[in-house]
Amino acid sequence: MYRYTEFDRRFVHARAAQFRDQLQRHLAGTLPEEEFRPLRLQNGWYVQRHAPMLRVAVPYGAISSAQLRQLALIADEFDRGWGHFTTRQNLQFNWIALNRAADVMDLLAAVDMHGIQTSGNCIRNITSDALAGVAADEVVDPRPYCEILRQWSTLHPEFAFLPRKFKIAVSGAREDRAATAWHDIGLELKRNAQGAVGFRVLVGGGMGRTPIIASEINAFVPWQQILVYLEAIVRVYNRFGRRDNAYKARIKILVKAEGQKFFDAVNTEFNAILNEDVDGQAQLITQAEFDRVAASFVRPDGVVAQAELESTPTATGGTTAYQRWLQRNVHAHQVPGWRAVTLSVKRAGQAPGDVTAQQMRLAAELAERHSCGELRVTHDQNLLLPWVRVSDLPAVFEAARAAGYATPNIGLVTDMIACPGGDFCALANARSIPIAAELTERFDDLDAVFDLGDIDLHISGCINSCGHHHSGHIGVLGVDKDGAEWYQVTLGGSDGSSLAPTPVPGKVIGPSFAADEVVDAIEAVLNTFRSNRLAAERFIDALHRLGLEPFKAAANAVRRSTARGHVEGATHTTEEAAA
Repeated sequence: MYRYTEFDRRFVHARAAQFRDQLQRHLAGTLPEEEFRPLRLQNGWYVQRHAPMLRVAVPYGAISSAQLRQLALIADEFDRGWGHFTTRQNLQFNWIALNRAADVMDLLAAVDMHGIQTSGNCIRNITSDALAGVAADEVVDPRPYCEILRQWSTLHPEFAFLPRKFKIAVSGAREDRAATAWHDIGLELKRNAQGAVGFRVLVGGGMGRTPIIASEINAFVPWQQILVYLEAIVRVYNRFGRRDNAYKARIKILVKAEGQKFFDAVNTEFNAILNEDVDGQAQLITQAEFDRVAASFVRPDGVVAQAELESTPTATGGTTAYQRWLQRNVHAHQVPGWRAVTLSVKRAGQAPGDVTAQQMRLAAELAERHSCGELRVTHDQNLLLPWVRVSDLPAVFEAARAAGYATPNIGLVTDMIACPGGDFCALANARSIPIAAELTERFDDLDAVFDLGDIDLHISGCINSCGHHHSGHIGVLGVDKDGAEWYQVTLGGSDGSSLAPTPVPGKVIGPSFAADEVVDAIEAVLNTFRSNRLAAERFIDALHRLGLEPFKAAANAVRRSTARGHVEGATHTTEEAAA
């Protein structure tokens, strides 16, 4: 993991002190809400439906056991004993009183954490592959570049007030596990024919009202020049992006509207920055700076190649459960004799991504005993141990099972993504948590879940798409109809991972479903898959082979069988039509 320098620590502590002063003046009535609001947002503090919400930055998902323990302390002493992992690899608290916010920021700074730029119209938390640095299919380790991007973008004076929020994802493996095409900028590390490292740059992706897949703007930018190229992109966006309409302010709208003109403007700006720099160092990443940052990402002490065992050691109990766990939660590693292990945060009785303070401490203990004190927050709202010896797998399984982290459902239908929805978010049209809970209860038979195989199910409570419903094989979007909660279902989406390598938004399968119909509709879709699939065929492949119609008909039959005379004739809301 990246090790903070003294400069880094002074920076986050100074920022915490600055926020304390701002908060005190606001609470005293000398800093009005309209002036305080952008300042608290820059530090990750929202005001949600019921209480303030703090979003803590976890850059590119990497977190230490000490940091996780500190988050558990904050959960216990300042929140209601729990937190929530997000699809952007951050952690959110939902019940911290605003008058205690400065104390929380001090506790975060004490373990090299903060909430800087987790909100606001700026460059948000840089995300990456949770398997970065350990993935068996890795081409280039993205972590040093992610850290350089984090440092470059933090409080960048030119990009502090962009037209809208701005998200960057970085991938360094053959499989895109960072959903790069769904971001404002997606960066894919690669090597050219000569072996030189560079970036394929995508721009203009995003979800929300207008889901758009990013377009390639440059096939290969040398790594030394990537900050210059990003500066050119964000400058052009900052100059020409819409500021008069929040719904049209994202860079995806500008790229869609301008097309090649946008690309030309970026490349012109890029060349101008390089050519006008008299020192020849215009935001170029020097080898010395790269080496300084990369020194934090060497393998931990003791992680050395080991002879692969002829067979994986057996756990003491639960042979079937252990074998399923090995199949679903244990991942190949680039170091022989080692594995990465996903700790499933998807449990009955808890919303996807939710974790209690005690569960945080148990995960921290697992990391200290079996993963060199390091964890990762995944895009799918789980935790991952990146450094596990093969010989330790039985012990890790037993400890994870005791802690409630060993559900062998990674990549299956119950490993769903879901935003907090209307239970917490003031922007949501409908609740996500009850739908996720009902789905978890409906699909509680692990044999049946394994039989269904790989399925990405994503739930969003509103069109802002924090639950990434557009990219789910099955997507659920909460919509409002005359003050009632309804849910739109989409099929066939993809985030670009190996299951469906071409990223694409799902297609709506008809009018919305009432809250008590949507889970039945999803079950009808899955039953149609069961009845029509070929041997060993995955859901997304069957969907491509058969087309939407049989699945749509099955789902609509659920709606038609419900005694709701107004349902079939209901019109879509504006948000539904925009989706």
